[in-house]
Amino acid sequence: MLGRDDTTARASDPVTAPREAPHIDAALVRRLVASQFPHWADLPVRPVAVDGWDNRTFHLGDEMTVRLPSAEGYVPQVEKEQRWLPLLAPRLPLAVPTPLAQGSPGEGYPFPWSVRRWIDGETAAAERIGDPVRFATDLAGLLTALHRTEPAGGPLAGAHSAFRGAALATYDAETRQAVELLGDRIPTDTVREIWATALESTWTGPPVWFHGDVAWGNLLVRAGRLVAVIDFGCCGMGDPACDLAVAWTLLAGASRTAFRAALDVDDATWARGRGWVLWKALITLDNPDPVRAAEARHALDAVLTEYAESTRA
Repeated sequence: MLGRDDTTARASDPVTAPREAPHIDAALVRRLVASQFPHWADLPVRPVAVDGWDNRTFHLGDEMTVRLPSAEGYVPQVEKEQRWLPLLAPRLPLAVPTPLAQGSPGEGYPFPWSVRRWIDGETAAAERIGDPVRFATDLAGLLTALHRTEPAGGPLAGAHSAFRGAALATYDAETRQAVELLGDRIPTDTVREIWATALESTWTGPPVWFHGDVAWGNLLVRAGRLVAVIDFGCCGMGDPACDLAVAWTLLAGASRTAFRAALDVDDATWARGRGWVLWKALITLDNPDPVRAAEARHALDAVLTEYAESTRA
């Protein structure tokens, strides 16, 4: 939720990635493509400019990408996206990845992998968004359409979604431990209050489709406009509150207000969305990667500020 790599598995997570893939590079991708899809063997292979954590992605020519799970824990994402993206795509107002083929283990690589159509665009860093309010309402429209898509037997939230869409209480112990460890580096009483508020409710409606990782790195813009959402590896059926995290990690002020108004969610769902951001920020504040740690601090500050404003209203 804080970026392209937000589903990083750690020893304390309910889901882990116990077996890593061997070194993944363009040479491996060329061998896999040549052996399994020889009609694409002459196409050039090169890494994408901005990669994720769960998968390594490479351009295959100018119109396709190859996507390989980086560890065993992410393998279920391959089949899930292959099965469900064709169902979701025609029901959504923005572009999503189109699966073209699924590869098998080979050439020393132990997992299935996929080929999909390339979507042109840049990741939605704040400085690339032309009109933040329009961006927010377009994103709300996409999520509304997704949350209203017929279930069609989609997968219920669980380990395959890193428990996105499941009860927020899944991460209660980890959150409380993080609060204790951070101590006076955070406003402990306020953080505990926000977390307790988030846990007061659970999703009582039928399970609905959720994306599970709505973050700037999974949203694409062209000429400042939102054009696509990618990386449905954490998608599933459950509580859509996890998809609201972007309201604190990317949006702010008028754009956050417009996002909430367009989604038309109740206070309890909004509080759970805030809780998802709080959990992730707290467990990432001490990340050794300074970029991730800074993103976590930004998200935590956004949660604290917005919560204070909501309690004064």
